[in-house]
Amino acid sequence: MQKLSLLVVPVITAFLGWRAAAAVAPVSTNAEPAKSAAKPAELFPDVAIVKGKGFEIKRSKLDDAVTSIKSTAMARGQNIPPEQMVMMEQQVLERLIQVQLLMGKATDTDKAKGAETSNKRFENVKTRAGTEEALNRQLKSVGMSQEDLHGKMLEEATAEAVLERELKVNVTDDDVKKFYDENPAKFEQPEMVRASHILLTTKDQTTGTELSEAQKTAKHKQVEGLLKRARDGEDFAKLAKEFSEDTSSKDKGGEYTFPRGQMVAEFEAAAFSLKTNQVSDIITTQFGYHIIKLSEKLPAKKMEMAKVSQDIKDYLKGQAVQKQLPEYMEKAKKDADVQILDEKLKPVGSVLEALPAGKADVKKPADGKKP
Repeated sequence: MQKLSLLVVPVITAFLGWRAAAAVAPVSTNAEPAKSAAKPAELFPDVAIVKGKGFEIKRSKLDDAVTSIKSTAMARGQNIPPEQMVMMEQQVLERLIQVQLLMGKATDTDKAKGAETSNKRFENVKTRAGTEEALNRQLKSVGMSQEDLHGKMLEEATAEAVLERELKVNVTDDDVKKFYDENPAKFEQPEMVRASHILLTTKDQTTGTELSEAQKTAKHKQVEGLLKRARDGEDFAKLAKEFSEDTSSKDKGGEYTFPRGQMVAEFEAAAFSLKTNQVSDIITTQFGYHIIKLSEKLPAKKMEMAKVSQDIKDYLKGQAVQKQLPEYMEKAKKDADVQILDEKLKPVGSVLEALPAGKADVKKPADGKKP
């Protein structure tokens, strides 16, 4: 389990296999945008690949889910190897079956609880994105709209509510306090900095290939001018919004808050060496040319229980669910007479047992750090 100073993946989401909100997490600036293409359902007949009592799953639904995951991985600079695609399709289909079974058990109370939870999560996603424009741009990169995202979150949250009720999952305040008291190291927030940057990339933003030396020289000259303007007192956030090519942060004035070990080495070293309100020299990284301004240094501290109690509760619920889930879902599938009609999609053994929940098996590039 990661330290809870980083948000814990809320629970039953781990079981569901992916989180819609992951689609709008900040991405590295060297990621290629997802390319649009005809959907498989537009080229081939949309046949049912799963049937059960009261529901069926069409090939298009699986294709859309897989495409979304692949697009999200691509936007993060990650790759799903071809040899792992069959296993991933099996895992995704298993999640789709589980969601269908759970949605079929949803009561009005479950649906109301799911709507309340998904609305809160959606608002959090919008807040993290900074602006409507930034959110729409990040969603577009993975082939989604706000409506798509909200719909996935509603379905997920409703399924969570069903599981909590069916499995009688209950985590008390005493349980939360006990976990907090017994795991102090998990709540240590390391020293961090709040810093803003302006980035001019040295790679083609469409293909990811290196710019020519002449183009790099022109970019360097441009960033020299921006550095002079920043040091002459112009509003750094406005300069970032107008000129920065880091699409993840420009709408927020180029701002990031981060500990050591999260950014590439040159960027991190410069940010942590600055004094408050100081503007750096031009910093060169694999992403391009940066100017960094430090807003504040945040000393290491232990996070207050009140600020992490919901994360702890979600984690403990997830642990309780995982213990009961395989047996519960196998029974639900038998009761609904679930049949997978495509032989290639039938898993060898239980996918839930074969793969860790909530993680597509993707390989990160040698450096997966942000600029």
